Amino acid sequence: MDVLMLSRLQFAAATMFHFLFVPLTLGISVLIACMETAYARTGNPIYKRMAKFWGKLFLINFTLGVVTGITLEFQFGTNWSRYSAYVGDIFGSLLAIEATAAFFLESTFIGVWHFGWDKLSPKAHAVTAWLVAGAGNLSAVWILIANGFMQNPLGFELRNGRAELTDFMAVISNPWAWNQFVHTVAGSFCVAAFFMAGISAWHLLRKQNVEFFSKSMNMALVTGLIAAAVVAGQGHFHGNLVAKLQPAKLAAMEAHWETAKNAPMYLLQIPDAQNEKNLIEALPIPSLLSILAFNDPDAEVKGLKDFAPADRPPVGITFLAFRVMVGIGTLMPLLMLFGYLKRETLANYPLYLKMMIWAMPLPYLGMQAGWAVAEVGRQPWIVYGLMRTADAVSPITASQAGGSLVAMVLLYTLLGAAGAYLMVTAARKGPQDA
Repeated sequence: MDVLMLSRLQFAAATMFHFLFVPLTLGISVLIACMETAYARTGNPIYKRMAKFWGKLFLINFTLGVVTGITLEFQFGTNWSRYSAYVGDIFGSLLAIEATAAFFLESTFIGVWHFGWDKLSPKAHAVTAWLVAGAGNLSAVWILIANGFMQNPLGFELRNGRAELTDFMAVISNPWAWNQFVHTVAGSFCVAAFFMAGISAWHLLRKQNVEFFSKSMNMALVTGLIAAAVVAGQGHFHGNLVAKLQPAKLAAMEAHWETAKNAPMYLLQIPDAQNEKNLIEALPIPSLLSILAFNDPDAEVKGLKDFAPADRPPVGITFLAFRVMVGIGTLMPLLMLFGYLKRETLANYPLYLKMMIWAMPLPYLGMQAGWAVAEVGRQPWIVYGLMRTADAVSPITASQAGGSLVAMVLLYTLLGAAGAYLMVTAARKGPQDA
């Protein structure tokens, strides 16, 4: 493989592994803050035990996220130096704000939160929990604004062979970034809800700490039901933005080859990108693609044949990842709705509790698939319409890129195994005694 493909594989592997920890950090930090607030208001010690137990899992997850995130950012210099030189004036400033403001604030208050249980009042400690949660989600804002620039570049001018920042407000108000933020944070709450529900279900099946895990399960069900509904609803608006700003990505998502009005959506399709057609097109729903893309059954939807082959994203991966994302996004609210309706008698539904244990990976897979759609569907552009990925890679050799890829995979495998062991051990042990 050439340097470009090896560098893309390395960045994809690093990003996908790092993102195993990010959504749980974003979602569960807010739930822990809610537990602490309940303890500060009611004085009920069970909420303090809940905050400590779920907080321990949060800390393990957060630590692994920090370690994997550091190596990820280094790749902008090692593997993508031409990209960094071209848009560093914009992209670098956003990452700098994230690191020096949001991440610094989050890391500082995590220390205060962890070591302040017996030194701060319940109200003051709850405030630190909210500061941790707020800073973590603020960090996500800046990262997604940076990614939003890659998807929909705004607020710059080309000078001296590089993109230079001219309108900071245009960059930070990018509609793509804020749509993506809502979608990502709602998905993160789904991750946290299914994580909490799965562990709670495991203990409830064994009748361990029933009151503790019943409260945890109820919180997870309410959170998951709301978040899953937001993911589904907001996903439609984000789809409208994709249709407007990245029509080639939308066409790849639906394997839509011919430009057409009243474009149907097929429930069964198998794309054949090599021959620019679909091997199978069955069960059409008339005008549905036009409605989903533009909220208008008569709207024209561009087909892939309207774009030069060199400007089309990989159809197979984008098409499949989109269906995985939508399928999981449909299943999640159904699982949460059933649990919510039966929340008072869940002990009578052991099959459901077992399902929720096995369902823990679902939102993780859904978010990974969603990011595959976002990033693979943007190709061949690293900054959409502005810079091609092939022009962004560093001038290094294939052996250098391949060697670092192998080393990173080995390191991340060890980190993943250690993290999984610590998380499983802590989750099985349950909360500390009152």
